[in-house]
Amino acid sequence: MNQSTAPKNPSPSNLLASSKQAQDKVMTILSEAAKAVVRRNTEEVQGGGNFEVFEELFADDFLDHTPQPGRTPDKDGARQLYKILRTAFPDFHADIHWQLADGDRVTTYKTYHGTHRGEFLGVAPTGREIQFETVDVMRVRNGKITEHWGVANLFSLMQQLGAWPAKQDHS
Repeated sequence: MNQSTAPKNPSPSNLLASSKQAQDKVMTILSEAAKAVVRRNTEEVQGGGNFEVFEELFADDFLDHTPQPGRTPDKDGARQLYKILRTAFPDFHADIHWQLADGDRVTTYKTYHGTHRGEFLGVAPTGREIQFETVDVMRVRNGKITEHWGVANLFSLMQQLGAWPAKQDHS
């Protein structure tokens, strides 16, 4: 009979190494699942306007640590923001440049695109095509987005809409 080549009494260091490998594998699986949830939000909710998916992906106790002006930091505030963006920019969508996951936190760098067809932050529709970058972090637990931190280049967006003067060349 062929016996396993594993030692009968594995050393503590071998057990720790094996345990670390198992933990790393679990973390990789969790991270990939979390990235998929965030990507689905970006593509199907923000880009596709599918608010049934929004309800599926966002936890009822969702907390936005960086809510946009005039929005509450809860699930309802996020839903309102997404609807405002979809109304102002009906073709609103994002190009995801990269995502990194650290356990249940997913950082995404993306560029949003759209055509200004509805009022946005007090600016009447201009018909202009816009784009602006964001970096955000979303925490995903049990397949639901539970927290958000983010920075969006709204200054650039407002310049593109003509609400803020473009940089002047003073040379």
